[in-house]
Amino acid sequence: MKLVAITGSIGCGKTTLAGIVRQLGYEVFDVDEWVRNIYQDERFLQELNKLFKGCVKDGVADKKYLRTIVFDDKEKLKKLEDLIYPILTKMIEEEINKRSKSKEICFLDIALLYEKGWNKYCDFVILADVAYDIQKRRVMERDNVTAESFEKINNQQMSNEEKKKLADMVINTDKSVDDLKKEMIKIIKKLEQ
Repeated sequence: MKLVAITGSIGCGKTTLAGIVRQLGYEVFDVDEWVRNIYQDERFLQELNKLFKGCVKDGVADKKYLRTIVFDDKEKLKKLEDLIYPILTKMIEEEINKRSKSKEICFLDIALLYEKGWNKYCDFVILADVAYDIQKRRVMERDNVTAESFEKINNQQMSNEEKKKLADMVINTDKSVDDLKKEMIKIIKKLEQ
């Protein structure tokens, strides 16, 4: 298997690129979806509630409450990540092992690729990028958050400027979906050679 990461900071368009790849018929491992599934696991919720008392009510994590706790405290954010990322790492390693002999191309949709060192699993990295003001506007509109909240979230991630130095390909996502699709098709054709 050839594993291609699609990454980028919040609001930069990685999910759009992953959606295009999915439409083209390729498998996409969506780490955000994996995280949502983890938050459905009863044992995980018990551990989460031990770490952050009161963040689980009636068997459901109050993610908004949890966000207010962890984004203002790097130590608490690390505790949360230390609970989630070993599970996620096991999941990606299982997918890689399952397909180790396959010649297929699979994609990994992940925001914190470099921050968590998952680039070591990838054969190629595509970075979704966009001007900062567009990124900020997208997140504020999409997630209905304030500029201050956007800054808190964005500051938890490595800057796209740093990621550009590490990525194999950078795609500016400030264009139509049709243009992005054409760009992705060209990249995939090269990857299939």
